[in-house]
Amino acid sequence: MTQLNKHTMSKEAPIIVGLDIGTTKIAAIAGRKNEFGKLEILGFGRANSYGVQHGMVLNIDQTIKAIHSALENCYASNPNLVVEEVYVGIAGHHIKSLQTRGDIVRNDTETEISQKEIDQLINDQYKTYIPAGDQIIDVIPQEYTVDSIPNIADPIGMAGVKVGANFHIITGDKNAIRNINRSVEKAGLVTKDLVLQPLASAAAVMCDQDLEAGVAIVDIGGGTTDLAVFYEGILKHTAVIPYGGENITNDIKNGLGVLKTQAEQMKVQFGSALADEAITNAFITIPGLRGQHPKEISVKNLAHIIQARMQEILDFVVYHLKQVGLDNKLLNGGIILTGGGSQLKHLMQLTEYVTGINARIGYPNEHLAGGHLEELMKPMYATCIGLILKGYNDYENIEHPAEAVEMATADRNMYTPDDDYRQEKTEKRKKQKPEKSINVDSRKKLKEFLDRMKSGLINMFDDGDTQLN
Repeated sequence: MTQLNKHTMSKEAPIIVGLDIGTTKIAAIAGRKNEFGKLEILGFGRANSYGVQHGMVLNIDQTIKAIHSALENCYASNPNLVVEEVYVGIAGHHIKSLQTRGDIVRNDTETEISQKEIDQLINDQYKTYIPAGDQIIDVIPQEYTVDSIPNIADPIGMAGVKVGANFHIITGDKNAIRNINRSVEKAGLVTKDLVLQPLASAAAVMCDQDLEAGVAIVDIGGGTTDLAVFYEGILKHTAVIPYGGENITNDIKNGLGVLKTQAEQMKVQFGSALADEAITNAFITIPGLRGQHPKEISVKNLAHIIQARMQEILDFVVYHLKQVGLDNKLLNGGIILTGGGSQLKHLMQLTEYVTGINARIGYPNEHLAGGHLEELMKPMYATCIGLILKGYNDYENIEHPAEAVEMATADRNMYTPDDDYRQEKTEKRKKQKPEKSINVDSRKKLKEFLDRMKSGLINMFDDGDTQLN
């Protein structure tokens, strides 16, 4: 598992670190579960991100410096912390997903279906044809069939001749993945696993009732908006929309003729996603540049610019929901908005207007123990908190904690930037006993993981009118 803090921790409680490499920020959060199943935050650091655009690492050197800066801030918050391994989120418009079907005919039909056979079924999907230049990031089983029995959640222990499953396969550009791995490696860290950001965010803000009811997680980040759709307990669809908060800021900058820093400040302080809700006769005074006269910006015009871009993003969400036939009232859990962009005023109302589906803001604070920084309760840290929860999900699927520590040591030298990702995941499975595999049926893991979570009290977004001084 992630490096243990020998000064303060026992082997039974590993410290797990999530590293969110985003377009506007890089965040590193170290956490540990307490006896109540809540995350105690043991270290937190963030830094501005300059080498990432639209979720993709374009400048490795700048990204390394930002990771170092985030780690230094994390160490400053806890000098005894030791970070060697991290769970890293991955996004970007290069991420794609596809649905496949796989079946195997069993050699020994006299015995029950074993974990080894399920692993073989999953591994076979890594042979799926994908375009040149892409590689498979993850293979997620949806539902299994045994002979003529469909919609089986867990076929292990059943008897049958033929076992198959529908799979959700996530792919990404090889170079983009390699750049993330190299940045992390050159920063002196080891990537424990790459996790699709919308799935990490979903783990942080979604409970078991949401999974059953059906929800769409919309994570509005700086460079991209990530989407994960769950229905009938199954991950139905994932997508990365190549627009985010940075696009809104640039629209304000270009539309109103202000500096980027001024545009960002106006968006955060006075912005609204609904122009009809903006104060009609309110103006923002911007200091003039180099002796020029101050500029007055209409709050109404500002809201029109924000609404236009947000509506475009939500139109993409509706398009993807239509792709899987879930654009109507079938998502009883509604849309959960998270990420830094979800804090825009009146965004819930705009979302409900565009999609016709109920919406709410997703906060990660249900999974946090008391006494942490109030900053960490913001939706922008949902991905990072979810990465820690993903690490604990892996850890808790091992019966003996000592095996988790041994596995972490064995994994450290396994990951190199140019390794084939499929081979890496296959080798991880080989190092585990069949009955204690971390890489078990992903749907079963997700269900068990979410079943352990308590239903969160969702803090509704403040809809009050914008206050100007």
